[in-house]
Formats: sequence, C-alpha cells, structure tokens
Amino acid sequence: MAVSDSAAFKLREEELRALSREGVARAFPKQTVIVSEGDETDSLYIILSGRVKVFLSDQEGREIVLGTQGPGEYFGEMVLDGGPRSASVMTLEASRFAVIPKNKFRDFVLSHPGFSLHLIEKLIRRTRALTESVKSLALMDVYGRVARLLLALAVPEDGRFVIEERLTQQDIASRVGASREMISRILKDLSIGGYITVDKKRITINKTPPRHW
Repeated sequence: MAVSDSAAFKLREEELRALSREGVARAFPKQTVIVSEGDETDSLYIILSGRVKVFLSDQEGREIVLGTQGPGEYFGEMVLDGGPRSASVMTLEASRFAVIPKNKFRDFVLSHPGFSLHLIEKLIRRTRALTESVKSLALMDVYGRVARLLLALAVPEDGRFVIEERLTQQDIASRVGASREMISRILKDLSIGGYITVDKKRITINKTPPRHW
C-alpha cells in the first residue's frame, strides 16, 4: 500500500530556525488567500503553525486542490526564477508564517548546500507527483482517481492505514476533478465493500481498494 511522503518536504529543525531568521513572522486567520495564481513572486513562506491548501481555480470559481501543507513545510520556492505565482494558497486554519524576501532566500540557497539539495529533491518529487496527476486525470476514471488519492494520503497507525487529514467529500472532489455527488457514491460503495471506514470525517483504509470498480 502506498503511503504519503509529505514528511520529506519538511525542513529539518536546524534549517527551519536558520531560514526563519532571514524573514519576518506573519499571522493570518482561517480561509485567507496568502498568494494568488499569477501574482508577482517576491517571497518564500515557511509554515510555522496551521495548515494551507494549494489550488488552481478558473473564472467560474471551480478549483482543483493540488495538495495541503502543514508546519515545517514551505511554499513559494519558485520565487527563484522571478516568474508569477503558479498556484494560489489559502489557510485552512489560523496560521503563522516566516516570510523570506526573494534576495535573502537566494543568498541562503547559495550558502547552504544541504538545503539546496533538499530543495532540488522537493522539486523533483513535485514534478513526479504532477506527472502522476496528469496521467491520472487523462487515463483513469473517477473511481481510479479517488482510490489513488486515498492510498497516497494514507499513513500507518496502530497496524492500520489512516488518512490524518480531515477530508470532506467536496475536498476529495476538488482534488480529483469530479462532482461531490460522484464522490459520495464512490465512498459509500467502498464502505459497503469493507475497503474503508469513515468516522467523523476520518477515513481508515481497511484493505487496498481494487484497481477497477
């Protein structure tokens, strides 16, 4: 069973302290858009507390969620190329950040080869994840995309696999490009089949879902 490797995106404690010293702390309430797709890129954000979602949206308000991030993770690293923001980021709960100006982040990357390697590895993982997402959207049906998402988010806990993130049906729909009604039917079928248990929005994977439904 595949498990999430989001921990690999987190900074080590010493890196977190060192890089945070280069910026200023800022706090934002829940459901605040921190950066918007297309904005000028000028800062890196380190998440000190809280959680955010990274997403794309269109003029009609439809959105696709690319992922969520928590304490020790960061976003805005593409500030290095000077291009516009490639996605929007919104807080899912009250959150605090260390905001690092572009010039200070560039200097830090040049003077800390260990962090530079971490950054390269993160970008490689992100590229692989985006490639898999494009493949999923192009070649898988909705059920296949839901099963893939659940397995990717699952982490081991007491001999089981659970999804720690509290996902609503709309959250899942936004991530796989489907309607909430379709997600409701798929989760119900997986529950009846004994593949998952949903309790207070916490999903436990009891056994690996079939590749096709």
